[in-house]
Amino acid sequence: MNYLNKNSKYKTCLWLFGVNFFISAFTFGGGYVVLPMIRQYFVEKKQYFGEEELLDMAAIAQSSPGAIAVNLSVLSGYRIAGFLGAVISCISAVLPPLIILSLISTCYSFFRDNATISSILKGMEAGVAALIVDLVVTMIQTVTKEKNALLSLMIPVVFIASFIFNINVMIILVSCIILCLIFKNKF
Repeated sequence: MNYLNKNSKYKTCLWLFGVNFFISAFTFGGGYVVLPMIRQYFVEKKQYFGEEELLDMAAIAQSSPGAIAVNLSVLSGYRIAGFLGAVISCISAVLPPLIILSLISTCYSFFRDNATISSILKGMEAGVAALIVDLVVTMIQTVTKEKNALLSLMIPVVFIASFIFNINVMIILVSCIILCLIFKNKF
C-alpha cells in the first residue's frame, strides 16, 4: 500500500476497521462463517484480491494458531494496508466478541435460563450451517475450475480421511502439502 497517499491510506484503514468490526459483530459461529462475508466485501465489492487468493489466505488462517476469523481478518488487512492494516483488522475483529462476551457475562444467569435467547441461538445454528455449505460449494467450484486432477481427487479423499476416519487435521494438511510439492505441474 506504499503507493497510496496519506488521505487514501487513512480512508482504507478506516474502511478496514469498519468492515472487520461489522463482520465480527454480525457473523456468529466463527471460523469459516466469516469467509462468505470477507468474500462479499473484499473480493466482490472492493476487489482487493481474488477468490483464489482468498482461499489461500483461508488455508493459512486455518493452519495458523488462533481463531480462524481473526487470522483471516489480519491476513486480509495485511494484504491491503500492510502491518498497520493487520493491526487495525485484528483489533476490529476482536473488539465485538470482547464487548458482547463482557455484556453476556454480566447477565449470565438471564441468558442461561432465557428460552427466547436459546431459540435465537438455535436459529442462528441453522443459518451458520447454510453459510458453511455455501462456502464449501464455492471452494470446490474454485478448486475444480483449475482442472487439476490431483486437487480434484484430494477433495473427496480429504473429506473421507477427516469425516469417516477422524484423521488429525494437521496430518491431512501436511500430506496435501507434500503431495502438491511432489506432483506439482504433473497433473
